[in-house]
Amino acid sequence: MIAFFPGAGSFGGASPPRARTVKYPGRYGTDPTSSFDDLVRSCAKQADTVLFGHSFGAYVAFAVASALGDEVTALVVSGANARVHVPEQATTTPSDTATYLDAVDPRALADAPSDEWREIIAETAMEDLRLLTGFDPAAVEPVRCPIFAVRGDQDPLTSDEGIRAWGSRTSGPFTEHVFPGGHSDFLTGDELASWLASPFGPEAAAREVPE
Repeated sequence: MIAFFPGAGSFGGASPPRARTVKYPGRYGTDPTSSFDDLVRSCAKQADTVLFGHSFGAYVAFAVASALGDEVTALVVSGANARVHVPEQATTTPSDTATYLDAVDPRALADAPSDEWREIIAETAMEDLRLLTGFDPAAVEPVRCPIFAVRGDQDPLTSDEGIRAWGSRTSGPFTEHVFPGGHSDFLTGDELASWLASPFGPEAAAREVPE
């Protein structure tokens, strides 16, 4: 089973096939957290052996994988450069966050069922991004499992160079893959599903780990 760590403001939504969405604090009637470290500790309790983090969730999944060590057999980081960069305007007000989301990932708010939900998502994303400003992947112990870094070829938030830098954050194998699409629309596509289950994908890497 794959544990999926969604993007900022997400309550689940689009996720890869055969993945179980990790529930962040502050959602589903739970209390919010005040630090990125507390968020990681909460998510570590929900982890599986294969972690898939998208955008904001990529950093959470990486920190969880680092904390759990050999319990994690493969890590996929998607839609996120290895270096954290959160524009100041993305964390100022929910309205500014909504403008930021519309620019980088139009699906994030367009798929909301109502104006009320759009406001909730924008406010939640603002709080998530504020937590992220306190996190530096370079300050975390590199993981020992393989890292698979992926991005959409039209993603305005990432670059080939940016995802390639994830290779320095593991002592294990590293591969990168680019899918057609923007920031998150490839998550539910057939091409990603085929890649996940391919002989070169993260599920195969997890099966190859010795007992």
